[in-house]
Amino acid sequence: MLYYKSPTMQKTALFSMAEHKSLSKLFESTMARANASSLSLAFLLSCYVLSPGAAVHYDVAGFGARPDGRTDSSAAFADAWSAACRSPAPATVYVPRGEFLLGHASFAGPCRSSRVTVRIDGTLVAPSGYTGRDAWIAFDRVEGLTVSGGTLDGRGAALWACKAAGHGGCPSGATSLTVLNSRDVVVRGLLSVHSELYHVVIDGCERVTVQDVRIVAPGNSPNTDGIHVQASSGVTVTRARIQTGDDCVSVGPGTANLRVEHISCGPGHGISIGSLGKESEEAGVENVTVSGAAFVGTENGLRIKTWGRAAVEGAYVRGVVFEHVTMRGGVRNPIVIDQNYCPNHKCPHQSSAVKISDVRYTDIRGSSASQVAVRFDCSATNPCSGIGLQDIRLTLDGGKPAEATCQHADGTASGYVEPPSCL
Repeated sequence: MLYYKSPTMQKTALFSMAEHKSLSKLFESTMARANASSLSLAFLLSCYVLSPGAAVHYDVAGFGARPDGRTDSSAAFADAWSAACRSPAPATVYVPRGEFLLGHASFAGPCRSSRVTVRIDGTLVAPSGYTGRDAWIAFDRVEGLTVSGGTLDGRGAALWACKAAGHGGCPSGATSLTVLNSRDVVVRGLLSVHSELYHVVIDGCERVTVQDVRIVAPGNSPNTDGIHVQASSGVTVTRARIQTGDDCVSVGPGTANLRVEHISCGPGHGISIGSLGKESEEAGVENVTVSGAAFVGTENGLRIKTWGRAAVEGAYVRGVVFEHVTMRGGVRNPIVIDQNYCPNHKCPHQSSAVKISDVRYTDIRGSSASQVAVRFDCSATNPCSGIGLQDIRLTLDGGKPAEATCQHADGTASGYVEPPSCL
C-alpha cells in the first residue's frame, strides 16, 4: 500500500500551541458532524497525525508484484523503488510475505531522502537457469540505505552443474546482492541461499554494517563467497553464519578499516585477505580486524593470499589483527600466508611484489586436519615482516603435535605458542 504526503499535511505540520488547540477543537467539531461532512474521516486523521518527515511506505504489491514465485515482478519493484527514491521523507519499500520472481534489478540513487529502507518479509527468487548478468540485485549510489530481513534465493544449482561438467561455455554467474558506491548502509537479518556467484558484495562503499545475516550454499558450489568487500572503508560484518563453497569472507584490493566479528564459517574456505596481486596495479589492504570467528571443517582458517607476480604496483597488506578464533572439525590450514597463490596453474611463478607487514595472531585455538597448522610462505623479494604470534594453541585432530613452517617471514612469538614458532 502506498502512503503519501498530501498538500494539507504540509500546511499543518508546524504550528504553535494556540494553533494546536484550535486544530484540536476543529477536529472534535468535525468528528461530531462526521455524518454530514463530505470529508473522509480517514483522510482527516491522516492530515492531522502525519507530518513532513514522517516515513512513507511503498508496498510492491500495490505496484503489481505477485507473490506466486512465477510472475516476473521486476517492473513493480523498479516502480516502488523509484517512488521511494524520489520521496523527500524517509521511505520504505515493503516486500510482503510470499515468493516474488525478480529478474535483474538495479536500484540506483542518489535519492532525495537521506534514509531509504527495503524491508523484506518474503522471498525474492532469481529466474531459473542462468541470469547472464554480473549482479542479480544491485544498489548503486545510495546514502542511508537499509536492507532488512527476507530471503534471497539465487537458484545457482544449474550454473554449478555446468561448471562441474567441465565442458566450458558457462557464464561466470551473478552475485545475489551487490552494494556499490554507497554510504551509511545497513544490511541485516538477511538469508541468502544458493547464489550463483558471491552472495553479498560491498564495493566502493563507506560505512557499511552487515549484521545478523545467514548465508547457505553447498560446500562444493564454486565461487560462492559469502561476503566480499573491496575498495571500501569502514565496513563491519558481525554475527554472520556462513556455509558456502568458497571464502566465507573475502577481502579485495582497496579495503581499509574493516572489522569482522562473531562469525561462524563452515563449510567454506575460511576468511581470506586476497587474492591480491593478480593485476598490474592494485590498491592495498590495511587495518583489518577479525575477532571472535569460529571455523568448522573449512579448507582454511585465517588466510592471506597473493599471486606470484613481480610486476604489481600499489598492492600491500598491513595492520591486520586475527584474535579470539577457534578451529574444529577438520580445518585443513588454520593459519596460512600464501604468496605463491596459483589456482589455475597458469602463473608466472615469480616472487610476489605484494608486501605483507604487521600481522598479529592472538588467542587462536583448536585443531588442524593437516600436519602443518601454521604456514607462512612469503615472497623472497618482499619478505613478510612484523608477524606476531601470541597465545596460539593448535594441535592435530586427535591432540597430537602439529608443525609450523616459515619461508621469508620475520616476526616474534610470545606467551604459549603451539606448534612452536618458526619465526
